[in-house]
Amino acid sequence: MTLTLSSWTIRDRTFAWGQRTYLMGILNVTPDSFSDGGQFNTLETALVQARRLIDSEADILDIGGQSTRPKAEMISLEAELERVIPVIQAIRQETDIPISIDTTRSTVAKAAIAAGADLINDISGATYDPEMLATAAALEVPIILMHIRGTPETMQQLTHYEDLIRELLEFLKQRIAAAIAAGVDRCKIAIDPGIGFAKTYEQNLEILRHLPDFQALGCPILVG
Repeated sequence: MTLTLSSWTIRDRTFAWGQRTYLMGILNVTPDSFSDGGQFNTLETALVQARRLIDSEADILDIGGQSTRPKAEMISLEAELERVIPVIQAIRQETDIPISIDTTRSTVAKAAIAAGADLINDISGATYDPEMLATAAALEVPIILMHIRGTPETMQQLTHYEDLIRELLEFLKQRIAAAIAAGVDRCKIAIDPGIGFAKTYEQNLEILRHLPDFQALGCPILVG
């Protein structure tokens, strides 16, 4: 059975899920990112990279100020806000590209949306902050819920699963239900199986082989 997913309209863009794959450009404004080595942790370098991603036809910009590399420690709320809010404001002055805020803190999510972001990308599946789902519901914005175990600091010691795909599906199913119970519109929920987060290399490949299984949850799927 093929599920028809509701489209998302964000600013002047329509995301017709199932019609094509959309590209998310990642902009880590951190000094210790695992993917870009902290190259874009000033406002000027972040803006240059944002323009580069837009020119490369990214459909969404994902901005994060908290590193999620293995063994990364949590920074303060104030530090996270100082990293992401000026960048979001500056990008929004230049372009209407949809922006997602990569955060596990509802306070950061709320401030980012006020600064011009359009959706929330929570790598904890909204498990770290009990106010995150209610915040997404109140703001009426889409939210991406990812699977993880532990925290970035501990996740690589938590890679044993009895049945990897079944356990990921069950976790995501529960988080979708929690989001709906908190008032989030089901049509505004996307999921992410969390490749690289409490997963081994072999488990990451298994997830990729089983991506069609996640369609049964009836949500757009983010893979990163």
